[in-house]
Amino acid sequence: MRTAATDRRVKAETKEAKVIKVAVVGVCGRMGMSVASLACADGDVELVGATEAAGHVSVGRGIGDFVAGAGPGVSVSDGIEEAARDADVIIDFTVPEATLAHAEYSVRNGKSMVIGTTGFELEQREELLRLLRRIPCVLSPNMSVGINVLFEISRQVASHLGDGYDAEILEAHHRGKADSPSGTAIALAEAVAAGLGSKLGDVARYERHGRIGARAKGEIGIQTLRGGDVVGDHTVMFLGDGERVELTHRATTRENFSAGAIRAAKWLPGKPPGVYAMRDVLGF
Repeated sequence: MRTAATDRRVKAETKEAKVIKVAVVGVCGRMGMSVASLACADGDVELVGATEAAGHVSVGRGIGDFVAGAGPGVSVSDGIEEAARDADVIIDFTVPEATLAHAEYSVRNGKSMVIGTTGFELEQREELLRLLRRIPCVLSPNMSVGINVLFEISRQVASHLGDGYDAEILEAHHRGKADSPSGTAIALAEAVAAGLGSKLGDVARYERHGRIGARAKGEIGIQTLRGGDVVGDHTVMFLGDGERVELTHRATTRENFSAGAIRAAKWLPGKPPGVYAMRDVLGF
């Protein structure tokens, strides 16, 4: 006979089964701290491990010393093996070399990944994709919902306007960002190129200096600004004769990216191995 107590127990067990255990690598970095904080505030997620570089002041200390709301008994480690031992999903916003090592670990141990790392060289990206095909992974240069809508809109606008308009992309980030242009700017350029039926590698122009002649037809310019504490600004421009169309996204907090990463981590369980994008998570 089903009773109210039974219903409460079933609901409690169902809720418990949905909790996703995550490990955050580079937890004391800008993005790592933001992701960890949101993970601790989300009732469907449990932060079970975190890493930092060997010698960092956080290593060996409780995550709660750095992240509000973190549970007791979990400390920061300098090794992925310890940090991700109990994790379902590893969330990684670090650097290409570290991300590749974490992907190798994930393949060996059957972990899922959410990766927002940018700045991969071509060979590194090819190796990463080779590894990630063996596990469920969401790979995106920008996990904000708004910017992923912009990817889709940019592709559609490029397709409708055609090559009668010159496409340019301008991005700005804080002075400490190591890679240039941003992974988001490259992804936007790829979306525009797809809309125009071209390949970015054939049409990209990353800098202009000196007497370079007239702008080539079909060229997609990608220009970079660095300074201050800018979280991330991206503008896609389509410049025609007598008019221009501008699409702009400005991030004022990293929580937009972190919220997307947490959403991706909760979406991954049960998915077959493969490399997914945020458009898959968002259902575009």
